[in-house]
Amino acid sequence: MTSVPTLQDKDKRFLWHPYTQMQDYAQRDLLLIDRAEGICLFDHQGKRYFDTVSSWWCIVHGHSHPTITEKIRSQLTRLDQVLLAGTSHEPAILLAEQLVGLAPPNLSRVFYSDNGSTACEIAIKMSLQYWRQTGEPKRCQLVGIERGYHGDTIGTMSLGGVPEFHGPFAPLLFHSHRLPSPYCYRCPVGQEQKTCDCQCLQPLADLLVEQGSRIAALIIEPLIQAAGGMIIYPAKYLQKAAALTREYGVHLIFDEVATGFGRTGTMFALEQAGVAPDFLCLSKGLTAGMLPMAATLTSEDIFQAFYGEYAAGKTFFHGHTFSGNPLAAAAGLGSLQVFAQEQTMAGLPDKISHLQARMLRFADLPWVGDLRQIGMISAMELVKDKQAKAPYDFHERVGWPIYLAGLKQGLLLRPIGNVMYLWLPLSVTIAEIDEITERAWQVLSDPQNIAGF
Repeated sequence: MTSVPTLQDKDKRFLWHPYTQMQDYAQRDLLLIDRAEGICLFDHQGKRYFDTVSSWWCIVHGHSHPTITEKIRSQLTRLDQVLLAGTSHEPAILLAEQLVGLAPPNLSRVFYSDNGSTACEIAIKMSLQYWRQTGEPKRCQLVGIERGYHGDTIGTMSLGGVPEFHGPFAPLLFHSHRLPSPYCYRCPVGQEQKTCDCQCLQPLADLLVEQGSRIAALIIEPLIQAAGGMIIYPAKYLQKAAALTREYGVHLIFDEVATGFGRTGTMFALEQAGVAPDFLCLSKGLTAGMLPMAATLTSEDIFQAFYGEYAAGKTFFHGHTFSGNPLAAAAGLGSLQVFAQEQTMAGLPDKISHLQARMLRFADLPWVGDLRQIGMISAMELVKDKQAKAPYDFHERVGWPIYLAGLKQGLLLRPIGNVMYLWLPLSVTIAEIDEITERAWQVLSDPQNIAGF
């Protein structure tokens, strides 16, 4: 086995890590993970770290769940990879059937890809081509939401609004309409909870009055803008947005890449609003974090607009080498089997209640401006002045000392800007919630770990 110092040296010489300022590690070693078990990661010295961010929000049933690993192992002995253009295979077919069974009744078709960005980009392209092929080519405009995040491709960045991430690529992005974020803590229209009737959707209503016949689709992350700062908003926002899009015939795209598969307390976040979109984008938890995979679900009406003689040119010319990969599809089937066998969703209410109760004391800390919680997600927005809601500046980098302190406490934390959060695997136990929140308290309650205090 290669020694740890050698690996660290080779890492710094050859690797370029995502969303990472590599200079931070010029004189510091990265956390080198050797193995994982349950909801914990272990380094080469055997030190344990709770995976409090579900390894970028994808681990659902814990690491290396035996049911899922056996599904993959069994599939590997039969078929590892085959193109999905003009061929098919059992795992992709059966997984599509089960996904359709879980989704709203209007969603009956599954198009596979390999990550969340592509799932969303596929929905965008399908919508645009649909309108062109159904006699409304003027419907070519798209609507997104400020601080929405749908991926890092040019298309999805063009519909997102996280300037810290996407600013350098502005010259490449196409124009899209942007709505105010439903950022309740910093309401864009100055409302409070008792007066809120989702007035922040008025710009959408105005836009649709003016240009509704030219709008192809609106894309939304249901209930929580995750990468945009863990911004949690009420279900009635989705209901009102859906009603507006229906009135003007605009497609509704739900990006549940992060929220799907139980994260918010229901299998899909859309269930809490009782709203069915025209497109549902899934990834991350689709395979419980085992292998890369994504799916874009849509309706029979949209599918039929692409159905016809080849010469008619209606084919959806889009695909990925690993679309519907047999191993990934087997992992997806294994994950859904675990959901059924372990009754994962039935066990969530008690865990959610316990997590939310354990987090309440964090709201009293002078640097926690807002505590936001939904399902197995708990987020705290850190501020310099609680009464004034004064945010930290970018250069103050409030999350860095929290990340380092978390490692000392055996927690893998990864704050987003000024927002510290827990995004726990659904398999977490009550005892593990107690231990994680207590360790997080040791980090967050210590003024030495908080910039400016």
